[in-house]
Amino acid sequence: MPKLKTHKGAAKRFQKTGTGKVKRNNSMHRHILTSKSTKRKRRLRKAVMASDPDTKVVSRMIPYA
Repeated sequence: MPKLKTHKGAAKRFQKTGTGKVKRNNSMHRHILTSKSTKRKRRLRKAVMASDPDTKVVSRMIPYA
């Protein structure tokens, strides 16, 4: 079997946890922040787990992470 190549775009955006779940950052936190509440911006800072269908796809993209 040949080695699998890592999808570099996915490797920069996702991380695998120790249990195999996929962690991602929230969107909407780059610009136009003045119209967003402080509470919303604070919540967007934190990373969240990717949904189950996305986890399956991303796991194939980052096999060695």
